[in-house]
Amino acid sequence: MSKQVLILGATGQITGHAIQFLLDETDDYLLLLTRHPQNLNHVDDQRETVIKGDVLKTAELDQAVAQADVVYANLRNPQIEQQARNIVDAMDRHGVKQLVWISSVGIYDEVPGKFGEWHNAQLGGGKSDSYLGTYWAAADVISASNLNYTIIRPAWLTNKEEVDFELIHRGEAIKGTEVSRKSIGKLVAQAVEEPDKFTRVDLGVDQPGTDGDKPAWY
Repeated sequence: MSKQVLILGATGQITGHAIQFLLDETDDYLLLLTRHPQNLNHVDDQRETVIKGDVLKTAELDQAVAQADVVYANLRNPQIEQQARNIVDAMDRHGVKQLVWISSVGIYDEVPGKFGEWHNAQLGGGKSDSYLGTYWAAADVISASNLNYTIIRPAWLTNKEEVDFELIHRGEAIKGTEVSRKSIGKLVAQAVEEPDKFTRVDLGVDQPGTDGDKPAWY
């Protein structure tokens, strides 16, 4: 059954892959919310509507969520915890239950060994006022909600034109150092289309066979 999918952060690179998979493999209608609509390419007027809006502005977010059956959020902002609160509140107000949320690997100190040490040195570990700390706080907001959420924590991202990934549940260690943006886009589309399979799960994602002290390309 066709859904109205609200995409927050519609100009992101992962988002571009997710949009393409949703257009190619589903009948869903996409609502593309972005602060910078001029940066969106290849808009299909039959399947997509562009909405200029800001997740930190509750009235703009509220109007968009009111049209949605599913929300997919791919956001990067120092205020991401507040963005998460705004999204949960808007979804609760409008009775929208399904949320796909992109986070980051390592927010729960789940990356072991040399890779974990390198990763934390790059981004800052634990619940400090760091990149990973802000994403951890936002994920806590999502997981404490009553939503049917899917939290996705990708390893370091590549632009490889391949789909090859494995899922690691919360509490399990992540060893693979990287994964393609295209793989995460495919996973997003799967989560949107198979909500029963991906309800209230928090998943690390890496590419099998990429274990190491840091991503091979870094």
